[in-house]
Amino acid sequence: MSATETAGSETLGRREIVSIMSGLMLAQFMGALDQTIVAPAMPTLGRTLGDVETLPWIVTAYLLVSTAVTPLYGKLADIHGRRPILLLSIGLFILGSVACALAPTMLALALARGFQGLGGGGLIALTQTIVGDIIPPKQRPKYQAYIQTTWLAAGLGGPIIGGFLAEYTHWSMIFWINLPLGLIAYLMTSSKLKRLPRHERPHELDLIGAALLVGMSVATMLALNWGGVRYDWTSPVIVGLGAISIVLVAGLVVRLRTAREPLIPISVLSNGVVFNGVISVCFAMSVLIGLIVYLPIYFEVVLGYSTDHAGLALVPLVVGTTVGAMITGRLMGRAGSYKRPPMIGLSIAIAATLVLWLFARHLPFLVVEILLAALSMGLGTMLPVTTTALQNAVPRHEMGTTMALLNFLRQLGSAFAVAAFGTILIGLSGAPRGGAHELLLRASNQNIDGLSHGFDLLFLITGASLALSLVFLGRMEEKPLRET
Repeated sequence: MSATETAGSETLGRREIVSIMSGLMLAQFMGALDQTIVAPAMPTLGRTLGDVETLPWIVTAYLLVSTAVTPLYGKLADIHGRRPILLLSIGLFILGSVACALAPTMLALALARGFQGLGGGGLIALTQTIVGDIIPPKQRPKYQAYIQTTWLAAGLGGPIIGGFLAEYTHWSMIFWINLPLGLIAYLMTSSKLKRLPRHERPHELDLIGAALLVGMSVATMLALNWGGVRYDWTSPVIVGLGAISIVLVAGLVVRLRTAREPLIPISVLSNGVVFNGVISVCFAMSVLIGLIVYLPIYFEVVLGYSTDHAGLALVPLVVGTTVGAMITGRLMGRAGSYKRPPMIGLSIAIAATLVLWLFARHLPFLVVEILLAALSMGLGTMLPVTTTALQNAVPRHEMGTTMALLNFLRQLGSAFAVAAFGTILIGLSGAPRGGAHELLLRASNQNIDGLSHGFDLLFLITGASLALSLVFLGRMEEKPLRET
């Protein structure tokens, strides 16, 4: 470790930083894993607990709660310090996992998943915040790239682990596995985080703003999850949820402008680096999640690949982001302009997307895989840069709020992209309402040509979204990175 790193970490030595980083990566791995490990076990859960109607809530409850509470964790970490809030989130996550494993009915499991989401919402945002506390901005990108590998491990390993445990053990093992992981993460970070530099200041928690934000998040996420799947987009339920969301957004805006100490400070919202960086990430990462959800349908139905072939075809899209992040993490500390690598990477990603839009159905499998790898690597280049730039642009006592805001809007944008992509594909394929799995099952009896045109449109929308991401990244001010 360099002298700069030592200076930036203040009282922490190399061994303490390694221990904290290992614990943080394990904590984030748990949060990411529970977004992927449950899906392969859902058929088993439906059969065992005998309640297929409630089955979608096993995923939705966790996603709703974890998204809604993410901004609260950032603010609480700025008020009370990182250590107690991180340990609280780990503890809630472990308790929620136990409740899930012991659930006797599907309703109880869905409620337990929501409780588990209370802890899961803090794991990801607080990890990035603590990295910002112990590593100086100039050295931070390579550590952010290490953190990114946890998403790779969860994305690749979650479905495999979940399928294996559901097939060869009891379904509850997909939740019991969190106990040893959580306890190890707790022990690895608890004592070392006592020496973490403290930057919190006396704050008030804006309870009214928090209630408005949580209510808006729940209404919006329910509308995006139910629209086109459980209800028509024009149904009274979806229209009502949309209206509630709009009213709560308006109330939240008024509250943020008038409160003495709002949940999200105006200084953060008006910071040009934060605004442009967050919008850039949202435009890029939301369409990536949408592609990951629906591309298996493209490979199986449109291109005619087998199920295992389609699964392997997704690997470049998942691996590429980590590779791109690690490359940029190495270059960022050395490059004169740290925005140049992600701007080049995004330009390459846009070009790859446009080629897929024009020629995907006529390209060999290997060329499609290369284009997907180029797309995801281009997106990966912006992750460490935007995260580090945002942390570098705000005072340390606002870093938790800023990172929570980034993760909250990224998750909300991803939910919107998945809903929008599904609506487009269902509309153009002529399939009845349903999610990705229903579309895959029914598409063979539908107009495959219409589904093909739907994916052409998805690639075009992805390219346009990445172009907007590039615009906002270009607008983001490039401030010199602090060396301490």
